[in-house]
Amino acid sequence: MRVLITGASGLIGSALCEALLDRGEEVVGLSRDPERARRAQPAVDWYAWDPAGERPAEHAFAGVDGVVNLVGEPINQRLTDAAKERIRVSRVRATKNLVDGMLAASPSPPVLVSQSAVGIYGDHGEAVIDESTPPASDWIARLVVDWEDAASEAGGHAIRVVILRTGLVLDPAGGLLKQLLLPFRLGLGGPLAGGSQYMPWIHRDDELGMIQWALENERVSGELNASAPNPVTNRDFSKALGRVLRRPALIPAPKLAVTALRGSELAEQVAASLRVVPRRALDLGYSFRFKELEPALRDLLTS
Repeated sequence: MRVLITGASGLIGSALCEALLDRGEEVVGLSRDPERARRAQPAVDWYAWDPAGERPAEHAFAGVDGVVNLVGEPINQRLTDAAKERIRVSRVRATKNLVDGMLAASPSPPVLVSQSAVGIYGDHGEAVIDESTPPASDWIARLVVDWEDAASEAGGHAIRVVILRTGLVLDPAGGLLKQLLLPFRLGLGGPLAGGSQYMPWIHRDDELGMIQWALENERVSGELNASAPNPVTNRDFSKALGRVLRRPALIPAPKLAVTALRGSELAEQVAASLRVVPRRALDLGYSFRFKELEPALRDLLTS
């Protein structure tokens, strides 16, 4: 199998490249700086691409059996108007350009697996959220709707489209877990913004597993929640992380502190409760390696 990946030098993208190469697959990567990317991952076939400004070159799609779209600027930043515009361009416009490139290729790749986010649902308190839950109306939810719509355009042209609404990917090399490790190891960890909000998490290996499963299984299409079957509250997450690190997890970070660091809009997202379950993935037969949080943390942090 020959797989083209956008965002191939990012946290999930680079891990996916390694996983596919280890299986003997061929990997094509798109990068603004292909020479630099080639030095980091020489086994990947790199092509230049400006996601915001152009569709990928047609020859990048030659022989490609599937496309994985992971491009996008991080949302975990102060959401100024300028940042919002950069984030939107990096997701919506970049995905539209990617799909335009796929449709211009002859033949077009038969499948697109495009990353999305559970932020589409918004705060639901204690209620369980599955793929049938309608989108919220806040800025992040509207962004995700437009992001998904850009990817779904490929579905009208005989391309199988899978949209993975990803939760918090647990990986000590990046993301939320990396940010939490230092304060927790210093004994300064604890619940965020009260701790009662549910967190939809997924182990890095299951995120990679779901992407590969979606690429290979023709009966998988549409929107799927990429999160473990057992979401936990932030308070329980903090306790589990403290146990794994053998440190106390008693010092809370109030919502006001999060607001001071990242602004009120991102603080609302941190405090939002998303009790997300992967109903469609389970119904379609995906088998999670890590269904419970503490074994997932132990695998990532003590193995």
